[in-house]
Amino acid sequence: MDLTALIDDIVAAMAKETERGTVASYIPELAKVDAGQFGIAIATADGRLLTGGDADTGFSIQSISKVFALTLALGKVGDQLWDRVGREPSGNAFNSIVQLEQEHGIPRNPFINAGAIVVADVNLGGHQPRVAIGEMLRFVRYLAGDDAIRINEEVAASETATGYRNMALANYMRAFNNVRHPVDLVLGSYFHQCAIEMSCRQLALAGRYLMLDGRHPEGGRVVSPSRARRINALMLTCGHYDASGDFAFRVGIPGKSGVGGGILAIVPSRAAIAVWSPGLNASGNSALGTKALEMLARRTGWSVFSPPEVHQG
Repeated sequence: MDLTALIDDIVAAMAKETERGTVASYIPELAKVDAGQFGIAIATADGRLLTGGDADTGFSIQSISKVFALTLALGKVGDQLWDRVGREPSGNAFNSIVQLEQEHGIPRNPFINAGAIVVADVNLGGHQPRVAIGEMLRFVRYLAGDDAIRINEEVAASETATGYRNMALANYMRAFNNVRHPVDLVLGSYFHQCAIEMSCRQLALAGRYLMLDGRHPEGGRVVSPSRARRINALMLTCGHYDASGDFAFRVGIPGKSGVGGGILAIVPSRAAIAVWSPGLNASGNSALGTKALEMLARRTGWSVFSPPEVHQG
């Protein structure tokens, strides 16, 4: 499989798409982004990096940051985290409060907003938000090998000013003692985490440890093989909110989306893929990003449900 030619084909196909979704408007800074953009980057297990379209344009990774935050939290408290956060698909919107009441303040999984807020509470660890934010930023820079990655303070401020639903989620869990630091400190950390700005190139590089069974490609181990596999499993079952089943059906590889229009997808032992287009479909996932990954999976045969000999890439 000629991945360079495939990327060119995907970029050309996405340029012709007329249904490009709708840019997220509930965070005012995200509403300003041009919906006409599309980027893709593929980091392969043999060390190649292939890009196309707007692969070097920075965007707000939003909920994709939850993958990196979960990795950090598991490093701090291990499997104790699962006493406070579930591992099941939610079947509801990413910012739903309904299940929290039924399940006594225990979020269904770490990739819905409530679960990610608990993860942020763990990562805060008794420190001021600037310490936790700094740790997160250093971690992502280490994964990508790029110190230019930054936090978009305008997006963070925009989220802080309008994040009433997240405030409600955090306060509700605080009532169950599942958020243990002051809510404003936890949310300050969480909003800045979501406001990390990366390009497809940087994001694909940052995801390499999950395709390499937890290893950093430049040496050393980020997480254990079993933990990498479990993070990938959660991405497959919960990474696209209430459309996770449909994404698994259509694409067949672990992926985590964000309302900034990005998706990080992992083909174990094969590739870490980042796609970005800011227009979202009805489920809040990148419309063109989802179509691009479906085309990529169909053309390469990459899927966690295919035997190794089916893979062509």
